[in-house]
This record gives sequence, structure tokens and C-alpha cells, in this order.
Amino acid sequence: MAEDRPFREIQQEELARDPAYQRYWEETALARLVAIRLIAYRADRDLTQTQLARQLGLGQPHISRLELGERTPSLDTLRLLSAKLGISFYLDITPSEGQSARLRAKAS
Repeated sequence: MAEDRPFREIQQEELARDPAYQRYWEETALARLVAIRLIAYRADRDLTQTQLARQLGLGQPHISRLELGERTPSLDTLRLLSAKLGISFYLDITPSEGQSARLRAKAS
């Protein structure tokens, strides 16, 4: 019988072992956060995907794709969600430590 281990522990091992998975996980981080927020909004209001789609003026498949959290939504989609649902999104564009050093090196 397999040992019961927390998902987060297994995931951390997989992230450390597989660089491609790590890249995918990092690239989809924003999409997953939007998905979590959208699902919570829908659940709190007991809405179906179709009902939410109508509220936003979108098709149900669009809501389904957003809730999968596999693709980063466009800025226009984030604006729409914010305006129609009252959800706030804060984007902070800051270079990582390594990028910051490279940018300084290029500027010199």
C-alpha cells in the first residue's frame, strides 16, 4: 500500500526533479490564481459557469478555460472580471534578483 503523503510534499519533489514541470508551474501561476478567485466567486454566489458567463457577456467555454487555470488570461479579461465582478487584481512587475543584475550590467 502506498504511503499517504501530502500533495504539496509530492509536488515540491516533482518541481525539484523536473525542470520542464517547474517552468510550466511558474508560467501558469497567474492563471491558477485567477482560476481560484473566479471559482470562489462563483461558489460564494451559487452560480453555474453558464450564469457567470451571461453576467460577464462571455460564453460558458471561456469560463471553463479560465477556471482550468492553464492559460494566463489577457489584461482585457482581467479588466472585465474586475469591472463586472468587483474583483481587484494587482499586478506588480519587478525584475527578479538575477534579472536585475543583468539589467544593471547592460546599462553600464
